[in-house]
Amino acid sequence: MSLVKFRRTPFGNLINQDFLDMDNFFENRWTKSMLPQNFWNGKSAEPALNVKEKDDRFEIELAAPGFSKEDFEVTIDEGSLNISAKKEHSEEEKDDNFTRREFSYSSFQRSLQLPKSVKDEDVAAKYKNGILSFTLGKKEEAKKIPPKKVEIA
Repeated sequence: MSLVKFRRTPFGNLINQDFLDMDNFFENRWTKSMLPQNFWNGKSAEPALNVKEKDDRFEIELAAPGFSKEDFEVTIDEGSLNISAKKEHSEEEKDDNFTRREFSYSSFQRSLQLPKSVKDEDVAAKYKNGILSFTLGKKEEAKKIPPKKVEIA
């Protein structure tokens, strides 16, 4: 193995490699070096979600700790379940020599496309211990019908 002198340029290895591989130029140059790690890798501030299908209903659980039930807004519009929450907190302390003010803001929005088998009027929600739970009833024709045994004559 031989040693090769490395010459650092203002654009890194841009001239030698990146112009030859334009497909990866922006992937390597911008997303990995200048942006936060979780900006493009599929992670976001969306809360985790579980969906279970039962014979007569769907059950959805959304992890949203730190909110109260008044912070949520849930709507069903054109076959989509839309969940959003906003929480603001502000604290201020004044003294003769200083003023201290702290604030925080948290929000998220999540939308789920509902299957046509969901009855829009049969939706219930509750919030307990940081979990927002939904029960969505199915239409009669979508419910699983148990097999019927046929007697042989």
